[in-house]
Amino acid sequence: MNRHLIISLLTALVSLTAKASEDTDSLRIIRPVTSAYTIEAGSAKITDTYLSPLKYTGETFAFGYERFQAMKFNPEKWIMQLRIYAGLDYTESPAQNVNMWGFGLSASWDMMRRYTVTDGLKLAAGGITSLNLGALYSTRNGNNPTSAKASWNVGLTGMATYNLKIKSLPITLRYQPTLPLAGTFFATEYDQLYYEIYRGDTKGIMHFSHPFNYFQLDNVLTADIRFGSTALRIGYHGIFTSTKAHHIVCNMSTHSLVIGISGEWISLHSSKKITDDTKIISAYY
Repeated sequence: MNRHLIISLLTALVSLTAKASEDTDSLRIIRPVTSAYTIEAGSAKITDTYLSPLKYTGETFAFGYERFQAMKFNPEKWIMQLRIYAGLDYTESPAQNVNMWGFGLSASWDMMRRYTVTDGLKLAAGGITSLNLGALYSTRNGNNPTSAKASWNVGLTGMATYNLKIKSLPITLRYQPTLPLAGTFFATEYDQLYYEIYRGDTKGIMHFSHPFNYFQLDNVLTADIRFGSTALRIGYHGIFTSTKAHHIVCNMSTHSLVIGISGEWISLHSSKKITDDTKIISAYY
């Protein structure tokens, strides 16, 4: 009796081990990565009273990278997004005799809860954190030609995507606004020199940010025209930023045409395999 019991237990253990190995080798859920590389060009307006009370107007150029993926813990309902943005502005004074350059680099990460409204329409909303670094440079000022920019914020973002077809060509439309709510940002006194900061006069240069002294609205509107796994992305990107500290006001706005390439990518380990019950959950399309 004991021998038969031991044999039965060993048989059950071998069966469970084989089943576990099969589950490990096969993929139940695939979370493809949606990536996009874009270039942007458009108009820019800059007013920074630390450098000049005048409004400078000109052009803006930028490079953007974006990455979407469904979250591992609940891929059908939660998605994440990484955005990296590098921009260059070239503007002129109203008299067109002085130039102001703007340099900016930003990185943000967010996680959003997704809601399926219809087969084609999906909505998402969640929190975002971002880090921004940059500077303005005036060709006229000799003593203080630069105004440095730095901020870290947390805020809200939302997204609406809609999938449709024009004949047999699938297209994905997307609108996404972003609004920071709190954080910290760098701002000098009105006549404070950066040499003084270098020498240790750092009192009052960091400020708690909120929508009344640091307001930024980032709007993205894109259309992905999909050709298989790769898509042509075209759209609009608008950013308006306004800061107020130490009686210094800085307003910057850009309106850009977006063009680039996007697509979904799946990376599989050689030991894994796709079966009939494998489910592919896209974070974007």
